[in-house]
Amino acid sequence: MTDPAVASHPTRLERVRTDAGAEFATLTFAHGPLNLFDQTMFDAVQADVATLTEDPPRAVLLRAEGKVVSAGVDVHLFDGLSAEQAADLWQQLFADICHPIEALPCPVVYAAHGLTLTAAFEIALACDIILAAPKAKFGLVETVVGLTPSMGGPQRLAERAGSGRARELVMTGDLYDAATLQGWGVVNAVHDDVDTEARALTTRLADGPTRAHDATKQIISAWRSGGVAHADSITPEVSGALFETEDLSGAVRSFLTDGPGKASYRGR
Repeated sequence: MTDPAVASHPTRLERVRTDAGAEFATLTFAHGPLNLFDQTMFDAVQADVATLTEDPPRAVLLRAEGKVVSAGVDVHLFDGLSAEQAADLWQQLFADICHPIEALPCPVVYAAHGLTLTAAFEIALACDIILAAPKAKFGLVETVVGLTPSMGGPQRLAERAGSGRARELVMTGDLYDAATLQGWGVVNAVHDDVDTEARALTTRLADGPTRAHDATKQIISAWRSGGVAHADSITPEVSGALFETEDLSGAVRSFLTDGPGKASYRGR
């Protein structure tokens, strides 16, 4: 029987401040031993992402409690869906989870300490940086129910690892370890204590030039949608706007007065 407390609170969204005063948020999956993405879990993540979108911090960390990050999606969600209902479901998950995570105007770090399947892996692929423990394993295993990953996994995997690797991972439904996916460019780094390292990185990014990080995300997003030419076309305006920020003007003065690496940032 499911613990009512677990069922009603499948995630935790916490905000803390760094020693320098920058706010960052931690979104934790805490939905029982398997962290299954059932309707309650999806609803909670959607609500948390909406909260982050409405009031963005200066960095976000996604992580999980328990032995696994997630054993995947509760297959009961798929039972009896019509084609139209399934299409509506995927559209909602793009609109309420994956796309808003990518659009957050701050760095988003994902920490995977163990098994990370299906929806949890696809959410990771929507984040900016993925860190993993050596024992972490990843899989898009939807083929076991005759499905293809439909929250953006194949295309985001192809972007990071190449289309051939994406086809292999999805079509075989095999599990891949962190070292392999680091070699493919999917995982950014592997750490023995991934939770500590992820918190340290998130803290560092939160203390950084948030508006510049957002500009970086906008430029890369433009490249993803339209290639180098499109990214080039938006860069002058996106980068130019930084010259009216407090952070850039303060950092330039700090550089000229005290040398590099001495500036502090307020995210403005």
